[in-house]
Amino acid sequence: MTRAAVVAAVGSVLPAFVVSNEDLTARLDTTDEWIRSRTGITRRHVAGQEQSTADLAVRAATQALAACDSATVDALVLATTTPDRCCPATAPTVATRLGLTSIPAFDLAAGCTGFLYAMATGAGLIAADTTRTVLVIGADRLASLPHPEDRTTVPLFGDGAGAMLLRSGNVGEPGALGPVVLGSDGAGADLIRAEHPGALHMDGADVFRHAVHHMSGASRQAVAAAGWDLADVDRLVPHQANHRITSFVARQLAIPDGCLLSNVADVGNTGAASIPLLLAQAATEGWLKPGHRTLLTAFGAGLTWGALTLTWPDLSRTRLPEEAP
Repeated sequence: MTRAAVVAAVGSVLPAFVVSNEDLTARLDTTDEWIRSRTGITRRHVAGQEQSTADLAVRAATQALAACDSATVDALVLATTTPDRCCPATAPTVATRLGLTSIPAFDLAAGCTGFLYAMATGAGLIAADTTRTVLVIGADRLASLPHPEDRTTVPLFGDGAGAMLLRSGNVGEPGALGPVVLGSDGAGADLIRAEHPGALHMDGADVFRHAVHHMSGASRQAVAAAGWDLADVDRLVPHQANHRITSFVARQLAIPDGCLLSNVADVGNTGAASIPLLLAQAATEGWLKPGHRTLLTAFGAGLTWGALTLTWPDLSRTRLPEEAP
């Protein structure tokens, strides 16, 4: 049968330090009601200065590998907007700390769509028979990007990491990734940008419009490419930008509220970590069950967007996100 990338395990981690809306109102000109009504966020996890992107990535990957019978990894792809250094890449450090010496390991930057781009990359390596297993990680420390006094962007972002082990398998088996739809538009590069930490700029109205349009469009394409109808989708797993964007996307796709998964209230926008964090939590808490026809979609800086489908497999050893001290 045709070779496909199959989800074998997931893992995730959140920093232990939690910043509530009440914490923010003590130092910013905002209110809990203002934040929740516009974003749906009530709290977010924030990494300490001593906690690097690599630290978060290693913890999430360790959990994913512990949940899988085989610890063999042939390649590692790290999706991140916040690498520890401009050079060298963070992925080789993560691989070495995991004991994965000599394997190919590289960073991938595609904003909040990064994890879907990384999944597509891993699937391509497997389809080409270059590897049999790929560890895909999304890790970001986005809470460091806004100016600390910017009341419009500070409440949005949190930190975290999620990991997924992909293995070689067959098209059609549970967990096999369906056709991937990816896109970008550099004409919108200035809509979400940060030249350095503390200097994030985001044009909220335009970002909202582009996010809804591109996530909805990519989702329709991915569903059609998989041979599904939108009515076949049991679970929609969107990037957790804010509840207004995800709710509008669900409405555009006529996805019922009960099929829309969300954890943005408790973690905020965690960038490339968003989708794997949500998948790990949903599988553990029973929101996402084996056999559910699942649609993933994301939008991020670049501009970038993407979507893919899969039938969720039985990952009985998946655990809740750990909290990294």
